[in-house]
Amino acid sequence: MNDPTRTPFAGARPDSGGEDRNIVDLLGHLTQQGAHLAREQISLVKAEIREATTDIKAAIAAMATAAVVGIAGLGVLLMGIAYYVARAIDDLALGTTLVGAATMLVALVLYLGARKKIDASHLKPDRSIETLADTPTVATGDLHHSGAR
Repeated sequence: MNDPTRTPFAGARPDSGGEDRNIVDLLGHLTQQGAHLAREQISLVKAEIREATTDIKAAIAAMATAAVVGIAGLGVLLMGIAYYVARAIDDLALGTTLVGAATMLVALVLYLGARKKIDASHLKPDRSIETLADTPTVATGDLHHSGAR
């Protein structure tokens, strides 16, 4: 049983009737298992993305419904305010115009703030792109930087 020519990694092949595996066979088996693991991982990621997408679609639909109801409510509220202003100045047209102008001014301020945030955002995934570019060098062990930014 204690054969000095056997390595700790040499074992019996389940399909070969007890023949020892050589390093090439072991590496081939490892490669197959790694590929299978990668395929399973990709399937898991796809399933998670599909589930998350379904949840996001439902949330977006709920938000859109809330926005439509909110806009309708805002219109009714603004008309009510316009009538109060019109009653205070005894001119319906002028009261409605003043409330409309004030509402448009608020909308402009909100729009400019949102546009500033969009201009400041950076949508390109630079770190992910760099990681993908470094993958071949990491696999060969030829990476020259620590990864810290």
